[in-house]
Amino acid sequence: MIELKNISRTFGKNTNAEVKAVKNASFTVEDGEIFGVIGYSGAGKSTLVRCINLLERPDSGEVWVDGRNLMELGQRELRQARRKIGMIFQLFNLFPSRTVAGNIAYPLKYTGMSKEAIDRRVDEMLELVGIEDKKNAYPSQLSGGQKQRVGIARALASKPRILLCDEATSALDPQTTRSILALLKDLNSRLGLTIVIITHEMNVVKSICTSAVVMDSGEIVEHGSVFDIFSNPRLPITRDFIATTSTLSKVHDLVSGKSPAVSLSPGQILAKFSYTGKNTVKALISTASIRFGLYINIILADLDIIQDTPVGALINIIEGEREAVGNAFAWFAEQGVKIEEISHG
Repeated sequence: MIELKNISRTFGKNTNAEVKAVKNASFTVEDGEIFGVIGYSGAGKSTLVRCINLLERPDSGEVWVDGRNLMELGQRELRQARRKIGMIFQLFNLFPSRTVAGNIAYPLKYTGMSKEAIDRRVDEMLELVGIEDKKNAYPSQLSGGQKQRVGIARALASKPRILLCDEATSALDPQTTRSILALLKDLNSRLGLTIVIITHEMNVVKSICTSAVVMDSGEIVEHGSVFDIFSNPRLPITRDFIATTSTLSKVHDLVSGKSPAVSLSPGQILAKFSYTGKNTVKALISTASIRFGLYINIILADLDIIQDTPVGALINIIEGEREAVGNAFAWFAEQGVKIEEISHG
């Protein structure tokens, strides 16, 4: 559905304030996929996604949407192509002087639809996002979640095939964020909608995306399925993002703060054991304890489901004869468990 080929975008070219916002970026989004673009502020993710509908025109590269290179289209053709690409925003971008119905109807004004057809479409959209009772309310009378539902309804009013979400949940509380993500997932399923989500929150990507790219300083530095990114992150920036979704990141604070919870006696090892898939339901810890004569004390644990597959990790203190520990670690590796030694007594 979407393919960006070697996209670059620079602001303030040939000036002292030149910023290379996107550098030679490429990725593909399949039809009906929910795709994530994650990065810290200033990484270039918003600029990259705005290149999809040419709100930001790349300096170089190709933008293919539904089989057409938008970079080659004239203004009239581009306007028509954009009708198939809806967009929602972090701060909602609603017209404060228009009712909910008026906001949803706005993009239909110049499509040639009759007033009756527009009214029917507005009612359909209100029902679709679950705010039928807010039809005549104004944005100032709505909660953040309701405003975003209006934004989604407005973006879908022209029946687009693609929905771009620019930090769409960043201004919302956690509970409302979950409800909006559930709505987007439902719309993806019911309408076959292709969704691209820009975010700096790994929990958002983990919740509903199937594939994602990680951006840093204008470049795509990691790309793959969400499961592969979570189970085998290649770069420190990706590991940092993943750590924000897990309680296990606390272990480093405990170690640096010399917490009694992670204090080690001579010969003990503090280590992180990472599991995926079937390994999460095997009794590996108890088996290793018996087989190799080890004492294994679980300090922290975390288990999640990514794309219907369990992914988990444990922080353990291991004690035993050095040779036995080495043999046990080799056995764990054979079982597909990754071990990261954090500190030694």
